[in-house]
Amino acid sequence: MKDTDIIRNGKREPMEYNTDTSKTKWWQNAWAALMFFTRLPFWRIYQPPVGSYKAVVEFWPLAGWLTGAAMAATIYFGSWVMPHALAVALAILVRLMLTGALHEDGLADFFDGFGGGNSKRRVLDIMKDSHIGTYGVLALIVYLGVLFIALWSLPPSLAALAIFTADPFSKMLAGQLVQMMPYARSENEAKSGVVYRKISIPSSICLAFQGLLPAIPLLLYGGINAHLEFVVFIPCIVMYFLYLKIWHTLRGYTGDCCGAMFLLVELSVYLTICIIHHLTLAAS
Repeated sequence: MKDTDIIRNGKREPMEYNTDTSKTKWWQNAWAALMFFTRLPFWRIYQPPVGSYKAVVEFWPLAGWLTGAAMAATIYFGSWVMPHALAVALAILVRLMLTGALHEDGLADFFDGFGGGNSKRRVLDIMKDSHIGTYGVLALIVYLGVLFIALWSLPPSLAALAIFTADPFSKMLAGQLVQMMPYARSENEAKSGVVYRKISIPSSICLAFQGLLPAIPLLLYGGINAHLEFVVFIPCIVMYFLYLKIWHTLRGYTGDCCGAMFLLVELSVYLTICIIHHLTLAAS
């Protein structure tokens, strides 16, 4: 069996173990997801089988519980002792540190590839290039600016609930790319050395549970709960149109596509909540 590479603790390391995901346990896959999607040193406690990394998307929202909770806590408690705007900026910085800007890197590569490529091969080559281009820089500036303004415009309590809801929910939606289309490259060409497996029905139920459970506190928040269908519907529409664009161009997904879809779908959640909150205040 030929060894491939995988990113662990921010470094590329060779796979030297059995990659048969049928022999991995759910908790090993969950642990691998926390290691894969964050920079926290979970690897010091336990090293899951390499086969578990093919199933990390099934527990992507679980990593969102961690990053979402960290951001929410920073905004909510930080606003007690500092200006709300500074608390929002620190919350964004906290997630960037927790994830190593993994998804933001995907967003930049996505816009560089789709903005500068005129064929499937060219788009994939640009996305794999480690250098960032004009489209990627502009995408990050606009994304971070809109994200900051959206969270800053919400009261700290609502911003915290929105983050804790949107992070896992958006990762649940973005994870559907794995089911909806094949991988656009060969496994040997994968930037992380991993091609995610298709999600089984039991794993899909688990994925939905992880993505939807954190939304319960937002359901109880006055002013938003009456319009929660838009908080669900609008991000799904955004996800669908991104899916159409990716399918039309690549006929498959990449890790960068998943990361970009997560951030853009998540941003649509915040914008939807901002609009609902603004209209609610205007009507009162």
